[in-house]
Amino acid sequence: LGHAYPNPFNPSTTIEYALPTSSDLTLAVYDIQGRLVTYLSRGFIAAGYYEKIWDASRYSSGIYFIRLQAYDIYGKNNFVSTQKIVLVK
Repeated sequence: LGHAYPNPFNPSTTIEYALPTSSDLTLAVYDIQGRLVTYLSRGFIAAGYYEKIWDASRYSSGIYFIRLQAYDIYGKNNFVSTQKIVLVK
């Protein structure tokens, strides 16, 4: 999981990530209370470099967390990374 940019942001931010192997991936945004806000990507994804843009124009200002979870096809090599982002309106 690369750094989201810009951060702080208004109203959108770009999230970059890379997968060394094909993986079952979940890329999600959570609010400060740990509630799921939205999924940015879900499913089986081939190895490579990716970026997603989160348009948060309909969400309120505050702190959010981006969480990436990846599992290889054998259910091994599990990876989890979390990053804090700040929406300022």
